[in-house]
Amino acid sequence: MKTGIIIQARSGSTRLPNKMILPFYKEKGVLELLLEKITLEFPEKQIILATTTNLNDNKLVNIANKFKINIFRGSEDNVLDRFIKAAEKYSFSNIIRVCADNPFLDIPHIHILIDEIETNQWDYVSYKTETGLPTIKSHLGLFTEAVTLKALKTIPALTSERHYFEHVTNYIYSHNYQLNLLNLPEYFNNTNEIRLTLDTIEDFDFQKKLYAKVKDYSTEQLIDLISKDELLLNKMKHEILRHHK
Repeated sequence: MKTGIIIQARSGSTRLPNKMILPFYKEKGVLELLLEKITLEFPEKQIILATTTNLNDNKLVNIANKFKINIFRGSEDNVLDRFIKAAEKYSFSNIIRVCADNPFLDIPHIHILIDEIETNQWDYVSYKTETGLPTIKSHLGLFTEAVTLKALKTIPALTSERHYFEHVTNYIYSHNYQLNLLNLPEYFNNTNEIRLTLDTIEDFDFQKKLYAKVKDYSTEQLIDLISKDELLLNKMKHEILRHHK
């Protein structure tokens, strides 16, 4: 059972084009910052950048090449197909799916997901919010998810809804699959107004300033700082209301 890390990224965001490469911290973009952390934390794991065949994404490939990780290029719109084919090409049974628009990603927690997906008969493993939803359905932007290739490959035969091809794991956790949604640490209580996913220029502006302050903080320290900053919370709440998941 081989588990690989697949990082999803593209340049063609409609809300914030080129958000992967815009200078975020010390002239580095969020993709480069994430790759630095993930390759350092998981030197033994195979890490893949899954991007599109669009020529604009050559810039992302160039960044990935700096870290000597493998590349898979596939459909821009059918992200599910991109993941399935990337996993098949590199013989992954299990996938850690990383969305590159989460610059504050809690990298150490990925170890827990890997252990759960490799040692138990789950189709899908992630953390859950206070409302019981997988964190991917929240604005937290702090956690990844683990899913089996076997489960992903069942989806095209079960639905033709475009939504499920754009959002790789949505069908899995909204239908009858074997899920393990882990409890978040207690310091995540009352964090439903925190937004650390990166979609808009407003997100980019306040997250860039925040990252410079907290880049060496633990996630617990990060949550504590945000919880005490009313101005920052108001900015986050405004973006949450504008971009409901």
